[in-house]
Amino acid sequence: MTPSTQVDTDVACGADSARDAGAGTPAARRHTASGITVLVTLLAAVVVVGLWHLTQGTSGVGTWDLVRLALGAQESVGGVSVGDIFSDSRLPRLCAGAAVGITLGVAGALLQSVTRNPLASPDTLAVTAGAYFALTLAAAIGLTLPIWVSSGVAFVGGLLAAAVVLTISGRATGTTTARLILAGSAIAMALDAATGALLILFKENTTGLYAWGSGSLAQLNIDATARMAPLIATVLLGAMLLARRLDVLKLGDDAASSLGVPVRSTRFVAVACAVVLTSISVSLAGPIAFVGLGAPVLVRLLARRVPSLHRHVFLIPAAGLLGALLILLADVLIRAILGPQGSASIPTGVPTAVLGGVLIVILAMRMRDSGSGRALSNAGSRLRSHRRFVVVAVASAAVLIAVVVLGLLAGSLWLRLGDIGLWLQGGAPPLVSRALNERAPRIAAAALAGAALALAGCLVQGTVRNPLAEPGILGITAGAGLGAATVVTLLGGGRPLMIGMAIVAGILTFALVAAVSWRGGFLPERFVLVGIGFGYCITATTTFLLLSVDPWKTPRIFTSLSGTTYGRVLEDVVPVAVVLLAAIPVSFVIRRQLDLLAVDEDTPRILGVRTARTRLVALGTAALLAAVSVVAVGVVGFVGLIAPHLARAIVGAQHRRIIPVSMLLGAGLLCVADILGRTLIAPSQIPAGLMIALIGAPYFVWLLRHSRV
Repeated sequence: MTPSTQVDTDVACGADSARDAGAGTPAARRHTASGITVLVTLLAAVVVVGLWHLTQGTSGVGTWDLVRLALGAQESVGGVSVGDIFSDSRLPRLCAGAAVGITLGVAGALLQSVTRNPLASPDTLAVTAGAYFALTLAAAIGLTLPIWVSSGVAFVGGLLAAAVVLTISGRATGTTTARLILAGSAIAMALDAATGALLILFKENTTGLYAWGSGSLAQLNIDATARMAPLIATVLLGAMLLARRLDVLKLGDDAASSLGVPVRSTRFVAVACAVVLTSISVSLAGPIAFVGLGAPVLVRLLARRVPSLHRHVFLIPAAGLLGALLILLADVLIRAILGPQGSASIPTGVPTAVLGGVLIVILAMRMRDSGSGRALSNAGSRLRSHRRFVVVAVASAAVLIAVVVLGLLAGSLWLRLGDIGLWLQGGAPPLVSRALNERAPRIAAAALAGAALALAGCLVQGTVRNPLAEPGILGITAGAGLGAATVVTLLGGGRPLMIGMAIVAGILTFALVAAVSWRGGFLPERFVLVGIGFGYCITATTTFLLLSVDPWKTPRIFTSLSGTTYGRVLEDVVPVAVVLLAAIPVSFVIRRQLDLLAVDEDTPRILGVRTARTRLVALGTAALLAAVSVVAVGVVGFVGLIAPHLARAIVGAQHRRIIPVSMLLGAGLLCVADILGRTLIAPSQIPAGLMIALIGAPYFVWLLRHSRV
């Protein structure tokens, strides 16, 4: 079933359920009974898993200890009272998990209903990222907030993020799946970059927020959950009061208005309720990923067997209970598999993020093409003169040279042009030589990696016919980052091994994305969504590895993977240079095939182009380029998106012109990000990858706003 047919089914079943309920027929009573049965079953499952959850912990208190405590026995384990362990550790964690699961499940159900999009959730609408950024910002400036105030801060951040995503993705309802996910991913990437910058720059004030940022149920006591319980209950009651309106809203805005439903106010109240619930969740346990996606999606899939779940009076509580079940089950399974000590540093949000990525892939595989593949040819179809291309290429090269020179001069110690001349002649003072010996490899890494990412983005966009596609969105750079993190955290190898693993992991990621996407025929929109889903899974796995090592090493590894040129030497840029020199001729050889692929699916076949082989060559080359760029500068996004699109807008749609111009623009863009990152707040530095996300996200938003994808 595709997302669009899922919506149609929901509308039809919702209408049937409404008629049955209004008529008081035996069918309506059966539907009501089946809905109640599902809710009771889910509640029983939550209770069972909750009891299992209480038996897990690091103190050694087991099932029989808790049973004896319930029977009135006062015992201790390791000198600590069993009652204290139960009331101060086990019960608070259980209550927090249940509360967070309920709030996220209901929030996801509300967002999916008002947008009529099965992939809408607090994560894909960047609500979670906005709330997390707001709380991190408060911590960075040294504010210590009570739980009520922190929830308010998170609410403001989440609401603003959701408003931006819904605005740039188009109409609040009926938004295409790819457009909504791309908008949410862009805003979330920008907010995550800003959050990462705060974590790095204010590490004294934000200590421990990296692990908490992946979702942690650890609680000091039950007070926070108890204080938020009345607000949760109030918002849930408000959501239930909207149930009938949401049922009618599934019939469409015009039909709902004709039946007396205030569409705008209903939608606003539902979104506000979802944001409040998400902000409460983030305040209690950090941003636990994708429970808000997984729980309502699973309920809607279950509704195919139990039609009463299409009615919001059952769908909303079922999503909440299933959300609680997912979180508690994920938390208890981590403890059961890794052991109490091994699981202590692993946030609950890691396995739920993997679940979310898998769900995106599954739903993407069930979708139909919405025609977004025509966007690329429309985006850059105007003809440009050869003279214009020459002028742009020369100007871009001149600007790149100027930026490279500026990169050599800029830093905590500003140099002069004469210092570069003395350095090249070997006669510079020691301080100048040391500064240039450090800056030259950094600027070389930024320039070569920027060119490689731009070329990779050019190949990806031409192949999938989507101007919003790039290696980062397709999960390739995340895969290469996982390979590098594996070497650092598990294998303990040197740079040669890290380079090899990054390249292998990046190519394997591309192979998996391609293999899954091509099942049932190539659809550009599906390819992008599958890549996004794989990216979420891989990022969660990387987080797991980072948090498994010594926590004092986590900030350093996180910084290196966030896209930085700090500490680079010339040997680090050799792999990028070698691959780039090999990839450029390959790209020019297939440039005409790429021009035809960018038009539509039929034209190249009519002209005898082997589309499958061309796509494999192009995307394989892009994967290799993206993988080696991770070795040089870490995980960097948006360069492969912005540079090719700018080149296409300036010099036209022919790849023989796009390729060189996009490489020059990409090299200059990443060099500028590196210069800004190490000069704006010198002597402190912001990783280039975070800077490029902060620069690229606004442009991506503008591009998406003016695109028909």
